[in-house]
Amino acid sequence: MYKIAVLGDYDSIYGFAALGLDICPVNSPEEAKKTFVQLAEAKTGIIYVTEALAAVLKHEIDRYKDAIVPTVIQIPGISGNTGAGIEGVKKSVEQAVGSDILFGGN
Repeated sequence: MYKIAVLGDYDSIYGFAALGLDICPVNSPEEAKKTFVQLAEAKTGIIYVTEALAAVLKHEIDRYKDAIVPTVIQIPGISGNTGAGIEGVKKSVEQAVGSDILFGGN
């Protein structure tokens, strides 16, 4: 069975522990990169990453973009929603179905 992990600053992710998810609080970009790579190499099924941290980890996340495992999903942090998470999901759906399902465009 695959694990699900949440990566980000502690204040943004601590609530996910109540759902039984593995939380991985990080305090620096270097620690975030190291933790993300460890999770990916451990075949973690889904890695939720705060949007702010995903911007810092863009290169590492892109390495796994076409992989089945891990699936990387951006979530808003306590600093707010940048829209990057929704945009990523929208692009994935467009690629899968060939159309923008929210606005009906091609």
